[in-house]
Amino acid sequence: MISREEAWKLLKKYNKEEFHLQHALTLEGTMRYFAKEEGYGEEADYWAMAGLLHDLDFELYPDQHCTKTQEILREYGFEEKFIRAVASHGYGLCTEPLPQPEHTMEKILFATDELTGLIGAAARMRPSKSVMDMEVSSIKKKFKDKKFAGGCSRDVIKQGADMLGWELDKLFEETIMAMRSCEESVNLEMDKQNIEQ
Repeated sequence: MISREEAWKLLKKYNKEEFHLQHALTLEGTMRYFAKEEGYGEEADYWAMAGLLHDLDFELYPDQHCTKTQEILREYGFEEKFIRAVASHGYGLCTEPLPQPEHTMEKILFATDELTGLIGAAARMRPSKSVMDMEVSSIKKKFKDKKFAGGCSRDVIKQGADMLGWELDKLFEETIMAMRSCEESVNLEMDKQNIEQ
């Protein structure tokens, strides 16, 4: 595994758009939270790295999403177990056949990738621009409104909850809590990124 600092540099090599960088940081923090909550605390850095790098190829290679990431990660010496975990978040979504999420980490990454996008979009509509005062009831309303954040697949979110054996409400609540846990650090990292540009 490369260091977190090296992973961040790698992400920025392939991603320049603020939205993609913020999404990656959010998934990093979300995955770290879930690792601890699900009893994998000793693997928190590993889970977080998967969150950070999951969309590595999306900005430059949208037509080869998850396939190009696997090539890049192999070039950087990542182990196959990690590469598989990252690629599995595109299961059923990409043109290339990808592995189905099996490990708890893979299922959570699959379920929360789309959901953090939906929750993030809802947060930006709030006066606070924050998830700190977000309630599950708000997300349920946004989830039902197919026009809101239309790019966030409701089917994938449902499928992810099913894979985990969780009710949607539990997935919503836990993901909001996960995003609360990292909102400040994500904002600080993005502020720093904007100063450097």
